[in-house]
Amino acid sequence: MKPTIIAGPCVIESQELLETVARKLVSLNNEYGLDIIFKASFDKANRTSIHSFRGPGMEKGLTMLQDIKEKYGLKIITDIHESFQAEAAGQVCDVLQIPAFLCRQTDLLVAAAKTAKIVNIKKAQFLSGSDMKYPVEKAKDAGAKEIWLTERGNSFGYNNLVVDFRNIPDMLDIVPTVIMDCTHSVQRPGAAGGKTGGDRRFVPYMAKAAMAFGATGFFFEVHPDPDKGLSDAANMLELDKLEEIVKYIINQGVTVLK
Repeated sequence: MKPTIIAGPCVIESQELLETVARKLVSLNNEYGLDIIFKASFDKANRTSIHSFRGPGMEKGLTMLQDIKEKYGLKIITDIHESFQAEAAGQVCDVLQIPAFLCRQTDLLVAAAKTAKIVNIKKAQFLSGSDMKYPVEKAKDAGAKEIWLTERGNSFGYNNLVVDFRNIPDMLDIVPTVIMDCTHSVQRPGAAGGKTGGDRRFVPYMAKAAMAFGATGFFFEVHPDPDKGLSDAANMLELDKLEEIVKYIINQGVTVLK
């Protein structure tokens, strides 16, 4: 079974950036027989500072993602922060993502489920893996046909995260698809003077450790020049390093032990 791989820039910065990343993903799909899902946010509504870049907004952002889908044939995932965004995003995207801090927001989960698209629920930084059965129940009750869960670390005091990889098998007891968010899990929230810090050096290690715990999918935010990125700059992986990690995942294979 091929792993689920999600990759793309944190936020939509420009059409040029989207196309640069899309071309790389198409190349990897062709080389390794994959179906990498393209990710970018039209609005980062949870930025640390009011002055931080948020993106082009829903209407323009979804149009840009639709262009990528049509031109490159890639599946699309984006996150939604409010329930009214679900219907419009569901007309463009194959997967709707629920941000970690919002994973218990009932109306948001219900709205995403009603689109009949795959719903990817990111585990909150304050919840355990087994706690995620309740958000899943909400989405299932609202009619979701397929639900994924994503691990992205837990709060560890102030300005830091730690990953308890036991959450992965715990969530595999709830749904068959559990994704490791290899880039957000290296964040140091709010630790960079009004923005989130982090250390991308640990991204490959997150992927390798998650494989050992049975993760069936992997999430990478990538950028051709991460340090110039307008959101999550410290955590995004260099685009030209994505292939090395993808190759490792493919060669090692994903095994879920029961």
